[in-house]
Amino acid sequence: MRLERRDQTPAALLLAAPAGALLFTLAVTSLLVAWAGAPVGRAYALLLEGGFGSRFAWTETLTRATPLILTGLAAAVAFRARLFNIGAEGQLYAGALAAVAVGTLDGPPALLFPAMLAVAMVAGALLLLGPAWAKSRLGVDEVVTTLLLNFIVLLFVSAMLDGPMKDPTAMGWPQSAALPDELQLSKLLERSRVHTGLVVAGVAAVACWALLRFTTAGFAVRAVGANPRAAAFAGVPVRATTLGVALLSGALAGLAGAVEVAGRTAYVTLDMSPGYGYSGIVIAMLAMLHPLGVVAASVFVAGMLVGADSMSRAVGVPTYIADVIVAVALIAMLVATMLTQYRVRR
Repeated sequence: MRLERRDQTPAALLLAAPAGALLFTLAVTSLLVAWAGAPVGRAYALLLEGGFGSRFAWTETLTRATPLILTGLAAAVAFRARLFNIGAEGQLYAGALAAVAVGTLDGPPALLFPAMLAVAMVAGALLLLGPAWAKSRLGVDEVVTTLLLNFIVLLFVSAMLDGPMKDPTAMGWPQSAALPDELQLSKLLERSRVHTGLVVAGVAAVACWALLRFTTAGFAVRAVGANPRAAAFAGVPVRATTLGVALLSGALAGLAGAVEVAGRTAYVTLDMSPGYGYSGIVIAMLAMLHPLGVVAASVFVAGMLVGADSMSRAVGVPTYIADVIVAVALIAMLVATMLTQYRVRR
């Protein structure tokens, strides 16, 4: 048996690939649910109800989906150019820390708010620029450098929260000072945690889609991602394109940190993100690197995470089943994506 590249991928196969990956994921994880001693059908019903079955469930899902959209876009844009950014988690924390550093300064909110968002995006962009430059100039594997930078950033954040940025009123708890109310994002719905960061994330998704679909820069990104050597032969500036994609991807992840701080937590803690940066990779793959698909994939993953809490309380299944669902979905989607590009020949 061998894999043979397809000359053309049928549209039906492109639609069936994510659906098949989802069904395979549910089939595999149902074995774990049954192993835990819970009724599979009821467990999945509670999972869906907890994530999408009520107004409260939807508001919590959308709140959780907001940073996931931005980190998913960060991964999707980078992966389109074969820049494998595994460091969105660190870039998110860098953006959050930079946002609080600027937001807690004295000054008019009308100036501090845009400056806070801009600095957060710059912090995330600069954090990815180094690995991208090392890849384009020295051939250093960006997967290793971006992954290890996550730990460096988290240690730096820990040092800052226990040092110069520690909130003196937090009774010893390692957290930063809180943003003033004037710099926090307003709520989209009353009696909920959904904030206007969801609108920002949606606009960013549309902007990324338009950039990749309709602009010369987007064509260069797609060309580099398809075949860097052929793109260079055709005159596409591969190195400049890679660095530009790095700046955009890091900026999106840094913006996720600023939005999470300004919209939900108001201050930085070490447990502010339950792995949003890593989940963004899964979301990008589920969306097949399509910016608009990232929105739908983010809502799905967020619903799984929120619904797992309800399912756990009702039938005693560990909440970590949601992490297993996300992980299996990534593997299944990778295989499904491969099968859209290759066919199996005997």
